[in-house]
Amino acid sequence: MANIVQFENVGLRYGAGEETLADLSFTLRAGSFYFLTGASGAGKTSLLRLLYLAQRPSRGIIRLFGEDAVIMPRERLPGFRRRIGVVFQDFRLVPHLSAADNIALPLRVAGMSEASIAQPVREMLAWIGLSERAQSRPATLSGGEQQRVAIARAVIARPEILVADEPTGNVDPAMAERLLHLFDSLHKLGTTVVVATHDLHLMNRLPSAQMMRLEGGRLLDPTGALRHPPVRIEGEDGG
Repeated sequence: MANIVQFENVGLRYGAGEETLADLSFTLRAGSFYFLTGASGAGKTSLLRLLYLAQRPSRGIIRLFGEDAVIMPRERLPGFRRRIGVVFQDFRLVPHLSAADNIALPLRVAGMSEASIAQPVREMLAWIGLSERAQSRPATLSGGEQQRVAIARAVIARPEILVADEPTGNVDPAMAERLLHLFDSLHKLGTTVVVATHDLHLMNRLPSAQMMRLEGGRLLDPTGALRHPPVRIEGEDGG
């Protein structure tokens, strides 16, 4: 299975203080599912920001889709970012757009016709249980409803990488299970999924996922599954 993400001796420092992330070296395989966990302040959000190209590292090499993302010219970054779906912890919905238009946004940016956009948006609204709120703006939606719209927007274009920061933090357990099923289905279709979460119950629902654990800005890898190059375990199903 091809490697879609490679970190080599990556460090991240904000300002003149100590490094927030230090000596990160790991490989993520295309089409695999990873949970990212760790205590508050361990650096999970910072690591996700590096993954979706919102932040450049202070040192080290990051390769995405086989290319060095650290030295990539800025004009090429938007095209790379369109290959990555992101679920932000604070949603970041466009306030003047309806729920349907927020979900449709990645498809419109990609240049799809309105005729091609309508059906997948309707299907996604139905799946997240918000068909009747299609024309509602974010300010009129509850936190859980906004979270569902944000997730639908991130996955509708079937990104090659999906990065989600606490995606089930504002939904009830039943919806959390549905969202996990959606993420699992995407990864089985070939999307590399990285979900940051504190929810042990959620992680236990998908025992085939690999675990990434941050402590003090350093990545712990007890199984060896994230080493570069990755270690293949005999009989492993690759999921």
